[in-house]
Amino acid sequence: MHADKSGSNNYPLLTPPPSQRAGRYADGPGWNDFIGVYLRLSAVAVLLFAAGFGLAEAQDKINVEDLKVRAQAGDKAATRQLAEAYYLGRGGVEQNFGEAARWYLTLARQGDARAQTSIGLMYARGHGVEKNLAMARKWWSFAAAQNDPGAQYNLGVIYARGEGVPQDLEQALQWYTKAAARGHVQAQHNLGMLYHEGKGVRRDPVRAYFWVRVSALQGDDVAQETLKNVSSGMSAAQITEAEAQAGEWMKKAKKILE
Repeated sequence: MHADKSGSNNYPLLTPPPSQRAGRYADGPGWNDFIGVYLRLSAVAVLLFAAGFGLAEAQDKINVEDLKVRAQAGDKAATRQLAEAYYLGRGGVEQNFGEAARWYLTLARQGDARAQTSIGLMYARGHGVEKNLAMARKWWSFAAAQNDPGAQYNLGVIYARGEGVPQDLEQALQWYTKAAARGHVQAQHNLGMLYHEGKGVRRDPVRAYFWVRVSALQGDDVAQETLKNVSSGMSAAQITEAEAQAGEWMKKAKKILE
């Protein structure tokens, strides 16, 4: 469903780099109520893409005890590997959200932004921990302060929907803007819809089309469909202007990613 286009999406699982799609509150430790109806990927694919790992090739069994020793000694890579293995149930490890939350929390407390986004998501969904939107917001705020686009997007979603906080479309606009600037395609789409509907900001057809178009150019099929509605009533000159802006944005983004 895409009923509330200002922010009805679900929390993404882990932080995606700007070049990759993230979940829209994807089905994972959290990222329906928070599920991405826009995603056409399997749940596992969503988790892996959203985490920034791509589709993992290796399914070899991992040495859990060795990883635990290393993690307890402060090895962040080992801690992350444990968290992911328990969350996804891979590497010969039985899925265990409680253990996943334990290791994500360990990493999050060490200041790791991706882990902060992840544990926030687990609190939002009540996976491995008691559901607590205040805690989710806390961890997302930490990650967002480190410019994590997934966390910034999630904060935009909860303010747009009034999930655990009073609805505040101006706050949603701010967080969507930050995430959109860092390449988060769902944030770009939602930001465009706020401009289209004049929610939290003065209505601006050109800006609305621009952000939705940028999202569509990065492969978002929902954004592609949304363009039909966004462009309705716009003049040819307005559309041409917005298309040019979107093209320039993509050129700059491509250079950064290269």
